[in-house]
Amino acid sequence: MTTDAIIKDKPQIWHDQPTTMVVAVLKSSLSGLTHDEAQSRLKTFGYNRLPEPARHSVLLRFLLQFHNILIYVLLGAAVITALLHHVIDTVVILAVVIINALIGFIQEGKAEKALSALRQMLTPIATVLRDGERHSVPGEELVPGDIVLLEAGDKVPADVRLFKTHGLTIDEAILTGESAPVEKQITSVNTDVALGDRTCMAFSGTLVTNGQGRGIVVATGETTQIGHISGLLSAVQTLTTPLIVQMGLFAQWLTTLILLIGALLLAYGYFVQHHHFGELFMVVVSLSVAAIPEGLPAVLSITLAIGVQAMARRNAIIRRLPAIETLGSVSVICTDKTGTLTLNKMIVSSVVTAAHEFTLDGTGYEPRGTIQLNKEAININQYPLLAELARTSIHCNDAALHEHEGNWRVEGDPMEGALLSFAGKINPLLFEERSTWMRTDVIPFDSKYRFMATLHHNHLKQAFVFLKGAPEQLLTHCEKQRTEDGRMEPINKAYWHHQIEQIAAKGQRVLALAMKPINPEHTVLEFSDVEHELIFLGMVGLIDPPRPEAIAAINQCYKAGIAVKMITGDHARTSIAIAQQIRLKNADKVLTGNDLDHMNDEELANAVLTTDVFARTSPEHKLRLVMTLQSHGMTVAMTGDGLNDAPALKRADAGIAMGKKGSEVAKESAELILADDNFSSIVAAVREGRTVYDNLKKVISWTLPTNAGEAMTIVVALLFGISLPVTPIQILWINLITAITLGLTLAFEPTEESTMQRPPRSRHEPLLSGVLVWHIILVSILFLCGVFGLYFHALERGYSEVLAQTIALNTLVVMEIFHLFFIRNMYGTSLTWNAVKGTKVVWLAVIIITVAQFSITYVPFFQKIFITESIPFTEGILIVFSGVLFFALIEIEKQIRLLIIRKNHFYSDSL
Repeated sequence: MTTDAIIKDKPQIWHDQPTTMVVAVLKSSLSGLTHDEAQSRLKTFGYNRLPEPARHSVLLRFLLQFHNILIYVLLGAAVITALLHHVIDTVVILAVVIINALIGFIQEGKAEKALSALRQMLTPIATVLRDGERHSVPGEELVPGDIVLLEAGDKVPADVRLFKTHGLTIDEAILTGESAPVEKQITSVNTDVALGDRTCMAFSGTLVTNGQGRGIVVATGETTQIGHISGLLSAVQTLTTPLIVQMGLFAQWLTTLILLIGALLLAYGYFVQHHHFGELFMVVVSLSVAAIPEGLPAVLSITLAIGVQAMARRNAIIRRLPAIETLGSVSVICTDKTGTLTLNKMIVSSVVTAAHEFTLDGTGYEPRGTIQLNKEAININQYPLLAELARTSIHCNDAALHEHEGNWRVEGDPMEGALLSFAGKINPLLFEERSTWMRTDVIPFDSKYRFMATLHHNHLKQAFVFLKGAPEQLLTHCEKQRTEDGRMEPINKAYWHHQIEQIAAKGQRVLALAMKPINPEHTVLEFSDVEHELIFLGMVGLIDPPRPEAIAAINQCYKAGIAVKMITGDHARTSIAIAQQIRLKNADKVLTGNDLDHMNDEELANAVLTTDVFARTSPEHKLRLVMTLQSHGMTVAMTGDGLNDAPALKRADAGIAMGKKGSEVAKESAELILADDNFSSIVAAVREGRTVYDNLKKVISWTLPTNAGEAMTIVVALLFGISLPVTPIQILWINLITAITLGLTLAFEPTEESTMQRPPRSRHEPLLSGVLVWHIILVSILFLCGVFGLYFHALERGYSEVLAQTIALNTLVVMEIFHLFFIRNMYGTSLTWNAVKGTKVVWLAVIIITVAQFSITYVPFFQKIFITESIPFTEGILIVFSGVLFFALIEIEKQIRLLIIRKNHFYSDSL
């Protein structure tokens, strides 16, 4: 599927057509459809709901978990061990298979859950005109052509072309990701404007925050914008993780190798050495049991589960186990801006008066902070004009601030909350004045006039009109401006227009504030009252500020070789301003959604490598960008919180949703949820993901040589016609007890120092790299030499075959323990005190295995079960020495290899 193909089947365009034409095309009228016509259209267009996806039955979903070659290998091993009457081995293998199937079964169905959450976003009740009368009908019964009435608090029931508005603002964050409500109007707009700029439209699932409106339904169900996103979710394929891919290849390789060796040995033994076929077949079966690491899948799952717990302590909640490893291979993070890199809280960042330009600090709605002039804190009492600006901000305002346990939140419009916070920073006593000054009338904000005005009377029998709104609009009604000393002077419109440009260039939204004394006998506010004699007080610049910790987090990403790209629905100028503040690379270069629409796949593939800021993007754009980055072989993480992010979250290798303010659709589409909505937690998650992958490789690097050594022991014994130095039940003991106990300790290994100072690994890097294969061969040969060496040494000393086998068994276990301390440090030396002292888990496992080995070696009851004899003290010293020698040889090999790598200035995995 090409990225261009994503753009097909978009909803029909209505925002560029006048309402008269829309009504005519839909064969409706401004008084609504008749009841009979609505019922007829309901049969034609269907219910206003999203289609239920086809789902597998519960039984089929469970059975599909067994469709995996590694599972087939394990099931084969279970059958073989059952034929050998190794009941315990059989039970353990089957338990591993069932546990893995249950994990997959429980975690499956992410797309279905996302669509289910999305379907619930459709409104249950809608207010419509039918037969010219107002009716409340179930939202799912709306049809194209219905006339819908909207008011504050309503969830928009369908896609609506507006033809009447009064102060209508709508929160479209679920579609655009932007927290600021959109001012709606009725005039058609250009065809190619971004979704967030279609101001004459109200979209299904969005929330009316203020005012009233009326419009005609143009799309329902799956033809709405929210339905289009539902279609994207259904069509987007969830990519498998690198670990799953690599484990699949490993399982195929392992299966092929075991079958090939078994077949060759069977042929050799039967045709060359003329062994009895039945006995020979059982030896080959023993080889299979020895070669298959039965406990490896369980240990890998436990390693991932431990990583999940570690991430949870860092406020990162993993929804799918393999996703934690994917985070470790992330090479680019595509992050939303609002609420992810920013606080999702509007603040007043700058204030401009006729004589000064002030800046304000603060990161939220808390009404406390300092005001600076020329980067120095000021005495507010010396600038009385600031108090007038604050008074206007607090009175011409419908929002409220609330404090709970030190956290301040806004009830109402976020921009009005920011103005209240600004007023509190100037003079906290104004909050008391707000409750004593009577508001006697108001002109609500309207997209036509673009301002709000309130009339107030105080206890001194004075009356004032306070206004806030678009500066261009207020400037047309002002002839005077207030000076710093309280005087009035003719307004300098050229100065103010220059300041508008300056504030906007910083990515800030500009609001102007004005006032007017009025006759106290006035109790009704008319438009004629605010059309002249207004006094221009100044302007404020509002912005959703960047998170303070985002700068450090992005810097850590760069050090770890991870690119960061900001993909937002906000305006280009604001996006550039935030990108510069958080020190994003290529912050001065931006591509908009309109730019992306005019690029083919090849042009976009080139552009994504040199562009890190993307603005005014739609869900299709975000999805296309993720897929384009993946086409370069990158492992992509996508962060987001809104419905608009869901398709890209699902397609990304690692989808990361915000936990506090993220929509349910976004959470269901993601693999990782940030409980604290903190971008810096992503860095911690990546570090933990890399640690998990390192530990997985340590587990594999430690486990496979053990199994390979056992298998080679059987092969050599068969080829040379000698007795097995380790019996089948002892092989069972090593596979299920020592191997799992010691191997599991590697899952608890802490992060190595260099983890976040190396570039991300390639998604195509095999789990069994060339260096790792060489290590497995080397260690297997050393294991083989140690086991056969001490086995033959014991026989030469005249010991019984049982004692020789006991010595060989303990030699293998001791070498496993020394190998464990070697594997713990993949990227450095193992000859340090930290490496030697290990962790509590390592030493606990060593103590447990040591006690267990002493038990089966010296306790008569266990000697009978495992066919062992007590080892003399001198032979015990020799066994330990063999472990030390083994450790020295593999450590010397590693240091030589690391030295060669450093000389070549090439960083590579040491395993």
